[in-house]
Amino acid sequence: MGEREINAFLTHLAVEEKVSASTQNQALSALLFLYRHVLERAVGDLGEVVRARRPHRLPVVLTREEVRGVLDHMEGQYRILAGLMYGAGLRLTESLQIRVQDLDFAAGQVTVRDGKGSKDRVSMLPAALLSPLREHLDRVRRIHRSDLSEGWGRVTLPDALHRKYPNAPTDWRWQWVFPQEHRWYNAQTGLQGRHHLDPSLVQRAVRDAVAATGLTKRATCHTFRHSFATHLLEDGYDIRTVQELLGHRDVRTTMIYTHVLNRGPRGVRSPMDHL
Repeated sequence: MGEREINAFLTHLAVEEKVSASTQNQALSALLFLYRHVLERAVGDLGEVVRARRPHRLPVVLTREEVRGVLDHMEGQYRILAGLMYGAGLRLTESLQIRVQDLDFAAGQVTVRDGKGSKDRVSMLPAALLSPLREHLDRVRRIHRSDLSEGWGRVTLPDALHRKYPNAPTDWRWQWVFPQEHRWYNAQTGLQGRHHLDPSLVQRAVRDAVAATGLTKRATCHTFRHSFATHLLEDGYDIRTVQELLGHRDVRTTMIYTHVLNRGPRGVRSPMDHL
């Protein structure tokens, strides 16, 4: 079997099975991997594959009261992380990858390094999180000092910075703001260290808080970011400012939140009411 059969299978997924675009793309990637790396055969032109349609859905947005309710059912570092996703419009991975030096308490801002699209950006640091963050960092620093006293306390650095700055991996400024509870261990080298929290732990905490609040909306970690953008637009901030805070390359991506602001039938008065 070759290109013709791959084309037929992918078309079958879209037409007969009615799978999503992401599922079809995943099947294509798996087949290309099979042919190139297992069968060691190059794949030529697949021809005109019928592509699954990518749906255009509006994002799920929480009201301010719903956000408050979810946050009230969270505690500790998970509440701070949810506060950053909502209060600064950060993605989950961006929140987890914050290092100590990325927090500027004096300027009230947080720097996102190597965000989506390999871009850096700056967002506001909510005033409501300043005190909880300082207390959290005090606990993290005690953990870091304990790790150093035991001969560890190193973190991974981006690119080749560990060669350029040999002492940086143990420097407090480079430590994760949200480190793992337990150190990782390399059986081959015997080295130990800490990575940032696993995303699944935060996702589970948010899911439990949403369930405890009794919301019927399908809210996730990313819902906080959607709510951040929508609430800023509701408060009258211009869309270019929101685009910059979210780190969107194209303003058209940000404009989806203007559709969320549309109140639909409730915002339009029926002509019959004028009779």
